Amino acid sequence: MTWTFDQGRNVACLTCEAVLAGSPVLLVTHYEDDDSWAFMDGQRVREQDVKVVAMASVVDRHPDLADIASLPPGWTATRSDLSDPWVMSENM
Repeated sequence: MTWTFDQGRNVACLTCEAVLAGSPVLLVTHYEDDDSWAFMDGQRVREQDVKVVAMASVVDRHPDLADIASLPPGWTATRSDLSDPWVMSENM
């Protein structure tokens, strides 16, 4: 996969144990304040399950994330299932 995210492969992002274990990413947030990213499974995440990893650690496991690489800072993308299209909305 060609890297198309606005941050480099080794830049830190937030994720959860489930995503690292292979659960689909159903919630993506591109934060406006520091341009960072979070890739979550859409479930309630306990603080102790949040992980800080290199973006490539998530994106390489989930190549479908290329579809939202252009998500602007300050926006969130969600989907109900891996086969559903992303729904993008501006963070309020």
